[in-house]
Parts: sequence; C-alpha cells; structure tokens
Amino acid sequence: MAEGLRKKKSDRSGLDNDADLILVLNSGSSSLKFGIYRLADSGADNDKNQRPLLTGSADRIGQSNGTLNVRSGDGKSLVQQQSVHESQGHALNILATAIRQHIPAAPVAVGHRIVHGGPKLRRHQLITTQVVDELRSAIHFAPLHIPQALSLIASAQKVFPSAAQFACFDDAFHQTIPEVASRFALPSRYFDAGIRRYGFHGISYESLVHHFGAKLPEKSIFAHLGNGSSLCALRNGMSIDTTMGLTPTGGIPMGTRSGDLDPGVLLYLLRNEKLDADKLEDLLNHQCGLFALSSGESDVKTLEERAGSGDSKAQLALNVFALAVRKTVGAYTALLGGVDLLVFTGGIGEHSKYIQSTATSGLEVLGLTADKIRVVPTQEELQIARHCREMMTSSAT
Repeated sequence: MAEGLRKKKSDRSGLDNDADLILVLNSGSSSLKFGIYRLADSGADNDKNQRPLLTGSADRIGQSNGTLNVRSGDGKSLVQQQSVHESQGHALNILATAIRQHIPAAPVAVGHRIVHGGPKLRRHQLITTQVVDELRSAIHFAPLHIPQALSLIASAQKVFPSAAQFACFDDAFHQTIPEVASRFALPSRYFDAGIRRYGFHGISYESLVHHFGAKLPEKSIFAHLGNGSSLCALRNGMSIDTTMGLTPTGGIPMGTRSGDLDPGVLLYLLRNEKLDADKLEDLLNHQCGLFALSSGESDVKTLEERAGSGDSKAQLALNVFALAVRKTVGAYTALLGGVDLLVFTGGIGEHSKYIQSTATSGLEVLGLTADKIRVVPTQEELQIARHCREMMTSSAT
C-alpha cells in the first residue's frame, strides 16, 4: 500500500531511514487542524514513535481574516501568518505547501476525522469508492458535516494521490450504547430507518481511554467541553450513554448550538416564525447556546471576563452551561451506580476553572470528591494516527 513513498535518508525534519508518515486531517466547521506522525515500524503501539513531527491549523476558513499556523513536534512555531482560505480544499492545498517546506517526504496515509457516517458506516476503515457512495447516501443524517467531509476527501486524494485514505468516524466509539439508551420514543419505523442516538466526540473519548489504559476505573464520566460539547458515561472503558443524539446539535447547550429542546419549541418556530428547514437548522446550530444567552458571545474566556465586570447575560450563559454539565454528571452517576472518575477535556474543559468548579459543586453528596476529578488534554489527531497505523498493519498481514 502506497509503495515508493519512503524516505531513504535522513532529512532536515529529523526522519529516520524508511520512516513512513501519516497525515491526520481534523476538519471543523471553519478550521482544518493537521498533524504529521511517523508510522512506527512494528510491534505494539509505541507512542514515542507516534509523536507528531508537525502540527498546525488553518483557521477562519471562508473569512477574510484567516490564519495559518505550523508548529514543530516540540511546539516551536514554524509558520504563523495571515492566510485567506476560501474552502477546506483550498486550506488543504496551503497546508500541503507549508508541510512540504519542512518535510519533503510524502505521507503514505491520510487519516480523516469524519463526524457522522450514517447508520451503515460505524467503524474506522479504508476509504473506498463504496465508502464514498455510502457517505453520499447518508448526507441527510448530517447535512452540515458529510458534504464537507466528502469535499475534503476528494481534495486530499488529489493532493496526495499515492496515499491510502482512511476514515475515522466520531460516532464509532458509541456503538456499545445499549438499545435502551440509543432509542428515541418514536415509532419503530424511525429507529429502523436509522433515527437513533449515535453520539459524537468518540475519537476524543477513545484518546482518553488510551491515556488511562489499564488504570481506567470501572465507572467513568468524560466531559468534552468546547464550542461543541458532550458528556459520556463509560463502564469498563465502553460508552453506555452520551448526550449528543442523532446529530451533534443535541445534548447540552454549546457555543452556538441549542442542545436538546422541548419539541414544542420547534413546532412554535415552524408555525409562528414560519421558518423553513434550512433557516431552522441555521438557528439551532449557529445562533443559539452561549451565543444567544449572552447576546452575541460564545467564547467562554471572554464570557468569564465580561461576567467578572458585572455582565449579567454573560454570567447567565456560563451558569446555564455549567448547570447542564452538572445535571448530566449527576444523571450519569446514577446510571453507573456511582462514579470513580470524572475527566474534563476540550478547550473549555481543560482551561476553564470556573466551569470545572461550578459544574461539580455540590456533587460530593453523590461521592464525586476532588480526588476523582482529572483534566486531560484531548488527543484526537494522535488517536486517528493510531487507528491508521492499526488499519495499515492489519491490511498488510
């Protein structure tokens, strides 16, 4: 697979002879993060050989104030510049040019984070024509995400034509959720058509399971809190429930997403506001959450600064968010029959002391003491690199 792409001598990037490279692409709504990882030669997973050689991102895609950042594996800034990105594909081309300036070797594999694969694509796998066709047929399950994923896959195949392309699905981790938690209270024909709880942020949760390894206790709750936020209840490292549902819009309120709503609210908006499906979708995904509660701000750091200056709307937004997290932690503690570990991850989860403390305040009564709470950075790109390595190894045997 992807023969002829190995470097035969060391170069300025510090690669060993015959080092195989994996490029990981983590696409967001307006960003494209990447990492270049060395493919370990053989044997069990060796994170020392999986450390990134380069990382970076193209941000504010589709806006006039875009940026490009590239860092070395040890975090040194190599590229930091203004750069307009018209689309994800355009951003990939700009990133590829920057990557080649620092690592002449081409990647033998490209790993894609894909948010939703619909009901038929529930495992990480090599991207084939059939996989692309299945993604196209599942667009109605995630109209905001799947078209973007398809476009980026096509661009990556053009930019890196000799590389094997792999799909890592964000909902794959949640296949272990039992039917009692995955079904909505709708007629069975809808469940049969794929209307169920899928759950997302699975690659982030997988990275946490890998981080703790054999030390992960039986009853754990993971909270991935960022612009998109969710929580997951795990028993023995397997997902048994999660807050996001059919789409990443569901669950707790987020940066600009509504989270779960009384269905009557949607009916009101359809009837009284005369919103069509596209306008309703835009409202729920881009005009709600912290953004709506604070009258125009979704960044938690900024909200904390405003709340500290007496802004009541900013304070309300923070408290609504923290309360939703606290209620879910309490519910999952009851579901698990106790809690051994609570992990905060994601941009908000890792950095907001206010959300961490407010979301856990009063939960000591449920046995959640300070010694059971951890903050662990998510490592989605590294986790995708691990999956690519495993799939390449298995296909070669």
